[in-house]
Amino acid sequence: MELIRQPIFLLLTTISAVFEIALAVPYYFAFGDEPKLVKNSVLAVMLLSGLFGAVLSASSSLAREIRSGTALAVLSKPVGRSQFLLAKFFGVAAALTLMTYINTIAALIASRMSFDAYGDTDKAALTIFGAAVVLAYLFGGFSNYFLRRPFVSDAVLALVIFVTVAAFLIFQFTHQQEGLFKAAVVDWRMVPAAVLILFALFILTALAIACSTRLDTIPTLAICSAFFLLGLMSDYLFGRHTQTSWPASVLYSIVPNWQLFWLADALETDKQVFMWGYVAKGLAYMIGYAGAALAIATALFEERELS
Repeated sequence: MELIRQPIFLLLTTISAVFEIALAVPYYFAFGDEPKLVKNSVLAVMLLSGLFGAVLSASSSLAREIRSGTALAVLSKPVGRSQFLLAKFFGVAAALTLMTYINTIAALIASRMSFDAYGDTDKAALTIFGAAVVLAYLFGGFSNYFLRRPFVSDAVLALVIFVTVAAFLIFQFTHQQEGLFKAAVVDWRMVPAAVLILFALFILTALAIACSTRLDTIPTLAICSAFFLLGLMSDYLFGRHTQTSWPASVLYSIVPNWQLFWLADALETDKQVFMWGYVAKGLAYMIGYAGAALAIATALFEERELS
């Protein structure tokens, strides 16, 4: 609840969701690949917004409390440091799940709105989604002014409800022509792709928690961005040398491989059936890597002087 009351969380969630919808509005003239371009871009926005959300949330929930002395006050009670750290991780993970859910709904709407050179912008869907965002902010302002409730958290929860209702109305009561003779449909394969991105964000959260035990926001963001960039190039930098070099094999195991969670290439195929078994393997990889990162974070936090 503390995290979703941060104004940066509401702004990041709203901007990423609105930007995803905006990606499905213009004409691209991509020779029939416009829907694929929209889907790839939407997943990239979801991943990058989650990266900033994970780092900012971890720093806000841990590094700031260590610096202000709140963590010392909590740990003076019968609360262990590992329990405190795990609670912070699950709190940040829950907030990121909320953000990813809103972004996933926006991604599904964007996949429904995408069109090729013979189509047109889905003005009805754009209007309904825009009205949902405005109503969410109006509800937050109403509850803050009349009920004296926190504006940001109420706006976030209202955004979840209104965006879900908007998606239902768009999918059930509007019609979009993708091309000359083809109607646009929702690409439900975006759901498992978004789930895998959420797993990647959980790994980033564990790394950010480990960094926040000793560092502030900017160094944490720098380290997590470095892991993010190295992980994107992990197959090229280390993967092809694992059979001939043991340092490359070690680095290939240490650096998280984000390509395992990136399924934009699979969305470009015409296969409509998605194997959830791969998502289960991604879950196992996430649990193992996040568990190792949290173990390191616990070791670092145990030695941290809080006074």
